[in-house]
Amino acid sequence: MELYNDDCLNVMRAMADNSVDLIVTDPPYKTITGGDCNGKNSERPKGMLGGNRKLFAHQNNIKISDWMPELYRIVKDGSHIYIFTNSLNLTEMLTTSAEVGFKLHNVLVWEKNNCTPSQFYMKNCEYILFLRKGKAKWINDIGGSKTVHKFNNIIGHKNHPTEKPVDLLQFYIANSSNEGDIVFDPFMGSGSTGVAAKTLNRDFIGIELDENYFEIAKSRILDNVE
Repeated sequence: MELYNDDCLNVMRAMADNSVDLIVTDPPYKTITGGDCNGKNSERPKGMLGGNRKLFAHQNNIKISDWMPELYRIVKDGSHIYIFTNSLNLTEMLTTSAEVGFKLHNVLVWEKNNCTPSQFYMKNCEYILFLRKGKAKWINDIGGSKTVHKFNNIIGHKNHPTEKPVDLLQFYIANSSNEGDIVFDPFMGSGSTGVAAKTLNRDFIGIELDENYFEIAKSRILDNVE
């Protein structure tokens, strides 16, 4: 297990080609508030993502085109990659991933048990780009996995504002890797991918720029190491 409190580009540029078996990550990206309340529209739902914009303000200088080529370089041929995104960033994510060489398997949908308020259509899902490098590889559960995945979102106390449920991450890790494989997350936040990887007996490499969240991630992941 390797954990880094650093800029992901610094770490990835020092990593060897074709050195990880699976990438599962939720990078910082532009968000949509859904519209804030104002005097004329006081009954409209207030956007809930303003805090996330402030949280990621210092990280949003990094461009998708900066880190996507590094992901392609370090993941092994015949391996999978899962990237969480939203509708605002979906086109750029798809375009950039194709430009660096990834092939699209599918756009997956995580259906949550809660909604983000909006004056348009309330959002109760997130998208995950399911990509591959090189030849196609079957997932491990070839008969029982569909493209829409229903896992409860974390409601209430979160270790990180955009924290993903561990069981959702376990689902992707179990489908696209085997015991002993190296799972990599360059934007690990509070470490949920690492927790999921360790509980499934995978090795893990994680990077987090924010010192506070890095310490939370390290503590959570080490608690799951035998």
